[in-house]
Amino acid sequence: MSTNHIVVIGAGQMGAGIAQVGLTSGHSVTLVDLSPDVVAKAKAGIEKGLGKLVEKGKLPEADKVAALSRLKTASSVLEVKDIDVAIEAVSENEELKKRIFRDLDSVVRPGGVLATNTSSIPITRIAAVTKRPDAVIGMHFMNPVPVMQLVELIRGAATSDATYAATKALAEKMGKTTVVSKDFPGFIVNRILIPMLNEACFALHEGLASPQDIDTAMKLGTNQPMGPLTLADFIGLDTVLAIAEVLHKGLGDDKYRPSPLLKQYVDAGWLGKKTGRGFFTY
Repeated sequence: MSTNHIVVIGAGQMGAGIAQVGLTSGHSVTLVDLSPDVVAKAKAGIEKGLGKLVEKGKLPEADKVAALSRLKTASSVLEVKDIDVAIEAVSENEELKKRIFRDLDSVVRPGGVLATNTSSIPITRIAAVTKRPDAVIGMHFMNPVPVMQLVELIRGAATSDATYAATKALAEKMGKTTVVSKDFPGFIVNRILIPMLNEACFALHEGLASPQDIDTAMKLGTNQPMGPLTLADFIGLDTVLAIAEVLHKGLGDDKYRPSPLLKQYVDAGWLGKKTGRGFFTY
């Protein structure tokens, strides 16, 4: 199964990162986003990221130039032709993802892969809106994509062995290590991570300790590179809340209920690093 031409839908931080690793692994990539400003920012970020690899001696200058020459952009997937693999990387909005997959169903070539970078939404539900659910798979990259080693692969109820094998091979060609999860809300990483971040929010809400002391305790006490509140700010509190709500609704257990403080911060527009304010100020 060919994976030569990858289309990435969504040019935010995740989409741009996926596009970059696609380019550095020798693929042609079309980056799709409705916003010209977002696309321009993503292209600049990719060029900067490739430049850093050149500076570190990890990528020859000629390979950087070649990679950038393989990058194309579009404002709609309906404009893109000859797609081998589509990787959707928009926000955690199930209806938006379903609309995109209906479009992908009509443009990805027969035998191609329709992958979603969703961090929590069941693959089977997304696949059900297409005429080829056997071609749909979860391909969950970690943030920041060029740095983080892991890709979670999630097989929906109908995902074929051929789709899984092609996606695993693509992830490995991108230099990633894969793990396989069953199709349950949150998969592996977020099933464990989000409750920890949410519990840190509860601890802060209940006055257990200051944000600084909660993060210092977890960093030094459990040898984590950053504390849970800093990590939540880095991920985006709106994203953390969205995943927590998927876990709560999908698994039906009150232990996954989102912290009221997390909801309040999102209501206030304090979404973390991307807005300059979350549990900390940036």
